[in-house]
Amino acid sequence: MVTVLGIESTAHTFGVGIVNSQGKILANVMKIYKPSVGGIHPREASQHHAAKAAEAVAEAFQTAGIKPSDIDAVAFSQGPGMGPCLRTGATVARTLSLALRKPLIGVNHGVAHIEIGKLVTNCGDPVVLYVAGGNTMVVALVEKKYRILGETLDIAAGNCLDAFGISAGIGPMPAAEIYAKQGSKIYDIPYRVNGMDVSFSGLLTASEKLLKSGVPLGDVCLSLTETVYSMLTEVTERALAMTAKSSLLLVGGLARSKRLCEMLNTMCVDRGASLHVVPDQYAGDNGAMIAWTGLLMYGCKQFINVDESFVKPRMRVDEVEVCWSP
Repeated sequence: MVTVLGIESTAHTFGVGIVNSQGKILANVMKIYKPSVGGIHPREASQHHAAKAAEAVAEAFQTAGIKPSDIDAVAFSQGPGMGPCLRTGATVARTLSLALRKPLIGVNHGVAHIEIGKLVTNCGDPVVLYVAGGNTMVVALVEKKYRILGETLDIAAGNCLDAFGISAGIGPMPAAEIYAKQGSKIYDIPYRVNGMDVSFSGLLTASEKLLKSGVPLGDVCLSLTETVYSMLTEVTERALAMTAKSSLLLVGGLARSKRLCEMLNTMCVDRGASLHVVPDQYAGDNGAMIAWTGLLMYGCKQFINVDESFVKPRMRVDEVEVCWSP
């Protein structure tokens, strides 16, 4: 049996996961950086990760009930993400790899979100809607690569909702969705869908202007969330029609959104497709998803030399050869 340790450090979370080749998640430890004000500060987040790394690794081994020598490889999030945070995680992974004399594996963060979702939902070969604070895209597996069928042209959906919540003084998600329940009127704000791509920066600006003009906060939140989710549902439905796939997998931090799940489920029922949503504990960034994807890559011997293990802050999911796919 193969056992892999994975380290996640792309943004606010320093995660350590341990997974075996039976698909069993032995440990999934998360240490989350929470800024005192505003959004994520990359330098401060990386300092948080460095301070919590040893504790997180030790806790993961204790939870898994194994010794460091029992693992077969060390995987780490190579990108995309915030440079300082990525470098901290990569440094920890390199140290473990060298000290334990185990292979090192560089994992694509986006691919990891998809693969952990496929593992825990057993959804087969779906269209994937990946929505989070830093990423928004619709993808499907074609010829051993996750092809991007549509994506955001500017900011991510999660970033749009988080940024509005912070500027409105209610905090990041799920605050906007919670306050939307107090709304009763949907205002006309920019609905930007360009083919299979979406754009959210105009929605953010328009929503902030509505709030400053005196429109009730609940109505602004309702208008913003309904518009964002409608845009995501539209492009996802188009992807299902184009690929003729019968299942949809929702992954990323916004998979926790009950309203988004409702809209996607309604669309899937209308199309005769099935919706699969990654469970909350694996929706956000976590080490288990890096460990599991690293284990899949281990089977293909997709190892990386320590002196070539550079992080890639702008790494895309379609750069990765999905050698483990049927």
